Amino acid sequence: MQALKRLAILGSTGSIGQSTLSIVEQYPARYAVATLAAGRNLSAALEQTLRWRPLMVSMATEELAAELRQSLLAAGAGAVEVVWGSAGTVACATHPSVDFVVSAIVGVAGLEATHAAILAGKPVGLANKECMVAAGEILTREARQRNVPILPIDSEHNAVHQCMRAGEHREVRHVWLTASGGPFRRLPLQDFAAITPEQALKHPTWVMGQRITIDSATMLNKGLEVIEACRLFDLPPAQVRVTIHPQSTVHSLVEYQDGSILAQISVTDMRLPILYALAYPERPDSSLRFDLAALSHLDFEQPDLQRFPCLRLAYEAAEKGGAHCIALNAADEIAVGAFLERRISFPGIADTIEKVLEQTPAQHPQTIAEVLAADAAAREQAQEWVSRASHRAAVSVARSL
Repeated sequence: MQALKRLAILGSTGSIGQSTLSIVEQYPARYAVATLAAGRNLSAALEQTLRWRPLMVSMATEELAAELRQSLLAAGAGAVEVVWGSAGTVACATHPSVDFVVSAIVGVAGLEATHAAILAGKPVGLANKECMVAAGEILTREARQRNVPILPIDSEHNAVHQCMRAGEHREVRHVWLTASGGPFRRLPLQDFAAITPEQALKHPTWVMGQRITIDSATMLNKGLEVIEACRLFDLPPAQVRVTIHPQSTVHSLVEYQDGSILAQISVTDMRLPILYALAYPERPDSSLRFDLAALSHLDFEQPDLQRFPCLRLAYEAAEKGGAHCIALNAADEIAVGAFLERRISFPGIADTIEKVLEQTPAQHPQTIAEVLAADAAAREQAQEWVSRASHRAAVSVARSL
């Protein structure tokens, strides 16, 4: 009989966290909730805590934790321990009752908890590519030393993981990550400067958060996935390739040295890769079905690096590793925020990243503290560049009036 697996869900109120909870609901004999890290969404945290009665819940701030604690007492659920901040998230990830950690906190905010989970010997289902981009050299080293599995939940890397079960690592010639190409795959280059946030947020295939949607439009998201694949599967950047596949039905492919290419195909539903990670190496029966009629037309094409300079920058950072990967992610987050606030143009995202990478030293942080310090430095440089670019744009507009 399958033993009950008790989960820590970091980022429980986000889309991955909610999808994970739906899996728990669907498979009550397999999975239970041990701890939740809920961030800033107080109402969702209260609802989830009352529904799942975890042993511990973490909120982003002490004030939010106090509010949740008071609401739980009023609802007769005062036995649930409420913690807060990064220390609270670490406590959720390393709780003695936890058998498996779902790491789904957006950005580097979940890095310390993911690292702590690995040090504590907890298997990790990773839905946070930023952790692997910023600190993958450290996380994979620690995981291998402790024989702790890191199972990818990102649909592309989950697909690669499935395909790589068919052969030996030494037999892999290339890993192919598929990309939709975003909303501007056919837009003339001369029109890129006029792209608005509203246009960039209209992804043709997936419904996602704002940053990842903009990253998909610039293809920086695919660049981050290249770095993540290099680290998860111990491959050099030259063996990880990107192909534009607008239908998004093939999630990734693995090409073996004998010429065989294996593709993973499934519905575009994140519950499938989550279930795969939670159940690995088993494949439980599920209701998720794929209509083969969707395979009647499949397109694949090479990405245009002139159109998508962020992908080029990501490959350059992947080759250098260390601080350059950290700076790539940090600068992009600042640049995307500035674009959404209309402080820089769409091409200004790549310009910001490139300027920060030019200033980044060739270093390989050895601790999480060093990673976070490099991240903070890159963010500061990106903010300075954005401020200068915004000022230049304002002056230009004033002169034209």
